[in-house]
Amino acid sequence: MSRQIEPAVFIPAAILAIGGVAAVLMAGDQAEFIFGTAREFITEKAGWVYSVGIGAFLIAALIVALSDWGRIKLGPDDSVAEYSFMPWFAMLFSAGMGIGLMFFSVSEPITHYLTPPDAAPETQAAAQQAMVLTFFHWGIHAWAVYVIVGLSLAYFAFRHGLPLTIRSSLYPLIGDRIYGPIGHIVDIIAILGTLFGVATSLGYGVTQINAGLNTLFGIDISVQVQIVLIAVITVMATTSVLAGLDKGIRRLSQINLYLAIGLLAFVLITGPTLFLIGAYVQNIGHYVDQLATLTFNVDAYGDGVWVSNWTLFYWGWWISWSPFVGMFIARISRGRTVREFIIGALFAPTLFTFLWMTVYGNSALMAAMSDAASPIMEAVRGGQSELALFALLDTLPFASITSVIAIVLITTFFVTSSDSGSLVKSTLATGGALTPPVWQRLFWALLEGVVAAVLLVGGGLAALQSATIAAALPFTLVIGLAFFGLIRAWSMETARKAGQESAAQMPVEGVAVPWKVRLRLMFSRPAPAEVESWMEQTAKAAFNEVIPEMEKLGHGAIVEREGDRLSLRVSHGDDPDFIYGVALKAYEASSDAEIERTDTDDNSYARAEVFLRAGGRHYDVFGYSKNQLIRDLLRHYEHHLQWLHHMQHVG
Repeated sequence: MSRQIEPAVFIPAAILAIGGVAAVLMAGDQAEFIFGTAREFITEKAGWVYSVGIGAFLIAALIVALSDWGRIKLGPDDSVAEYSFMPWFAMLFSAGMGIGLMFFSVSEPITHYLTPPDAAPETQAAAQQAMVLTFFHWGIHAWAVYVIVGLSLAYFAFRHGLPLTIRSSLYPLIGDRIYGPIGHIVDIIAILGTLFGVATSLGYGVTQINAGLNTLFGIDISVQVQIVLIAVITVMATTSVLAGLDKGIRRLSQINLYLAIGLLAFVLITGPTLFLIGAYVQNIGHYVDQLATLTFNVDAYGDGVWVSNWTLFYWGWWISWSPFVGMFIARISRGRTVREFIIGALFAPTLFTFLWMTVYGNSALMAAMSDAASPIMEAVRGGQSELALFALLDTLPFASITSVIAIVLITTFFVTSSDSGSLVKSTLATGGALTPPVWQRLFWALLEGVVAAVLLVGGGLAALQSATIAAALPFTLVIGLAFFGLIRAWSMETARKAGQESAAQMPVEGVAVPWKVRLRLMFSRPAPAEVESWMEQTAKAAFNEVIPEMEKLGHGAIVEREGDRLSLRVSHGDDPDFIYGVALKAYEASSDAEIERTDTDDNSYARAEVFLRAGGRHYDVFGYSKNQLIRDLLRHYEHHLQWLHHMQHVG
């Protein structure tokens, strides 16, 4: 049964969120001024923290992917990926970018074209710079942040059995204190950052839906209409919440991906196709060429206004989204290796995003360069960036149909983001429950809609941006600590492997079972009942015989039974416990296999496979005598002791 609530996290986070909403409402007309002042102070005094942090996270992710640590599984050594690549990628894409791509794919390139930071406005140079800057803000940096957070969560949750919460990533640094006030504060910060990050996306999404309805049906663009839209779509999000992860988020994510690919293909085919293909290649080249310079540009020799309005806002947005996206992609990535996780999450969504930005952004730029008074340009010049996408679609065939599809796509992105965000916040607020209670998810889904609506009333999109930047600052430091925790944990993994390689090997052979009998056992195919009987009699007797000897040496030991697994756990105090067990694994024999068994004609057979703390070892010990099994256990225990020694005195 799922845990209902972690009071020390849920209650303060809910109070702070609701209190913030109330404060904005009470501030009235002063809210916009307060948000602007707070944003100016943070970007002026701490803007460098975002730039240094984002750059460091990217470098760290790439180094880890290329290192030996990349082979580590996000789960036991014998685990397999829970989702195949396409559903995994669909959920990555929908959770990670979604609404923002729809809003900024046209408006941002045109804005940079009109007011570039380092080129003459409305020139070819401005157009090239516009695409590089758009790629920079929407590229690999965002996913580097998500990767670091997601790795921390998936590794500690699935490989070490810690709660799927941000606090777990600090375990190598502070130990069991993650369950106290420090851990509570970290998760509260993560909940609030996620809440404001998702609310920002919902704000952008609803303004663009409003713009689409204005284009198609003449509905006024106003805050009042947008609040109604937030209410309607939030109700849709709660319906998705009730459907659960597989039926709700996964299916909606795949629908999002198919609609997005369809709309993308339409614009590519009906637009300047050959130009767009060439622009995609050239844009990537320019992006790679300027990546390092742009990454660490804090405008130290200028006034910092452009960097604050654009780059620092994006970095704050991605960081505030990182608890949400990081936890979500961790939740769907059990069984993948660290390298698969990093390479897949860094490059697959980034390359698709670049294609999206090229198709929409360069199509808009070509229209702008050929007609300075185009509706696309006029929408951006007039401060109505939400209309830019629909102005572009209006230049292509079947504009009414594609505009409807765009509205549907924005809506499904809205629902997916809200649903995923509520799942993550509920997981944090329950102390790491993988299936948090529905009422919690409904609470956070509704609160996301309320926050987005109130911030729109209190200062529009500028208020949403300011809240995002403010919420991201403390979490930047949390991500840095989480990565140090990962490094320490992976160093321990390396030490464990070194201990296994350097430990002496104790022989398994013994006089209890002659070697000819043992050889015959290798070719036997026992029934599951035979293996179960061996586990209960021989294996359990072996474990029970070891316990008093371990206790004499000052180490508590217990026998544990969970399903088809029987294990011995030896306690080492503050150091990791030693676990040695056997698991009953059933298989179907091939039709031509010789089954040496007299109890049944069934074609199935079973093995007693050894597993350790790190996962399954895939070798069979059925038929071992009690002494032989103890010898095998001690062989692995010596590896464990060697690892502890290496970790404490060598590594």
